[in-house]
Amino acid sequence: AARASAASASPTARREKILTLESMNPQVKAVEYAVRGPIVLKAGEIEKELRRGIKKPFTEVIKANIGDAHAMGQRPITFLRQVVALCTYPNLLDSPSFPEDAKTRAKRILQGCGGNSLGSYSASQGINCIREDVASYIERRDGGVPADPDNIYLTTGASDGIATILKILVSGGGKSRTGVMIPIPQYPLYSAAISELDAIQVNYYLDEENCWALNVNELRRSLTEAKAYCNPKVLCIINPGNPTGQVQSRKCIEDVIHFAWEEKLFLLADEVYQDNVYSEGCQFHSFKKILYEMGPEYYNNVELASFHSTSKGYMGECGYRGGYMEVINLHPEIKGQLVKLLSVRLCPPVSGQAAMDIVVNPPIPGEESYSQFIKEKESVLNNLAQKAKLTEDMFNKVPGIHCNPLQGAMYAFPRIFIPSKAIEEAKAHKMAPDMFYCMKLLEETGICVVPGSGFGQREGSYHFRMTILPPVEKLKILLEKVKDFHIKFLEKYA
Repeated sequence: AARASAASASPTARREKILTLESMNPQVKAVEYAVRGPIVLKAGEIEKELRRGIKKPFTEVIKANIGDAHAMGQRPITFLRQVVALCTYPNLLDSPSFPEDAKTRAKRILQGCGGNSLGSYSASQGINCIREDVASYIERRDGGVPADPDNIYLTTGASDGIATILKILVSGGGKSRTGVMIPIPQYPLYSAAISELDAIQVNYYLDEENCWALNVNELRRSLTEAKAYCNPKVLCIINPGNPTGQVQSRKCIEDVIHFAWEEKLFLLADEVYQDNVYSEGCQFHSFKKILYEMGPEYYNNVELASFHSTSKGYMGECGYRGGYMEVINLHPEIKGQLVKLLSVRLCPPVSGQAAMDIVVNPPIPGEESYSQFIKEKESVLNNLAQKAKLTEDMFNKVPGIHCNPLQGAMYAFPRIFIPSKAIEEAKAHKMAPDMFYCMKLLEETGICVVPGSGFGQREGSYHFRMTILPPVEKLKILLEKVKDFHIKFLEKYA
């Protein structure tokens, strides 16, 4: 019998796969993430071709699709790397090459780690002393508004925190299924997480004609329409905006908070670009601070989760995956459920937690590292402000491209005119018109940007998102190449 069984199991015979596109989780299949989507895969193929010596009209692929500062040549902040290095290899604590203020911080972090080692698990909510430092940072940032370390959760970048909160908020079926209100254009993490959780995406449109402002009348329209097919109970805000770069005014934030209070919505405030504000007259206001200043009726009732990260700002430490969320006014029993959910993934990367600590606990005046730290921080932010203005100005000189002021964050989201002949050709290739445009741009110039359709946009309008992170000289070359391409594209499809 055994021999017969072995004979029937021919080495060429293949059984059907258990996991196929038909049998897989349909929610995962529905997930799309344009920032690392088809255009980026194509860019990778072109890079391989260049390495094999295949001739192209360019010598390198410039990946302007993602806000990865260090990949674009930005130098790390010395103090942050010193502290993380000391935490990783404590033998360096005896080295005279490291400043005392870095050693003090590293020792404090290590004392909070099991066995004084960065290689140990931390509590699921994060290392206690780092959560205390985050709370102190929030209090300083918000002019004395109190922050409780018990409301702080360290996360694997901001993305992890956002996905976790959405997971706990989604419930119901049919018309009672949770609706999540997100800005359009949006950062595709939101639409991806909503698809994965089988929640209902509820779009509200930012006002492109008014520098991508958020209008409460548009929120009300969106909410009213959504109530016919779901239960909208979450409102997501990105400030400063990604991909749009707008910085919300204090009045706008007050209006949004009042709307959330009135309509009983849970607020998610994505504030990872809070250090990236460039335009004169613009200032970052945290939702937490404005909520507190609106008085106890708001402060004691509106449920708010706000997020920050090591990945953006002046730090650009994307790879450490450090982040935190502060969640206030959470029902005590839900707090226990949140900690339970976080405990399933054990803890966020401890090296990322250490990096987050330096973001919220940097050198202060009088400390050895202060002058170098401030010099490096201001250099990065001044450089980004220069590149934001350069990008806006150069795009607005190109016929058929319009770019709103880049008030903050680290992206441009210009509107592009696509002629009807190009739209027809895109349809023939079964592509969105702006995907067709971006693919042509990549193939002819080596510049990789992301089509606006990956972020959402009003019907009939076309955009792309690109980061402003490349060094100034490379950015100028990139913008000139886009200009030349766009003019030729208009001529070809006129």
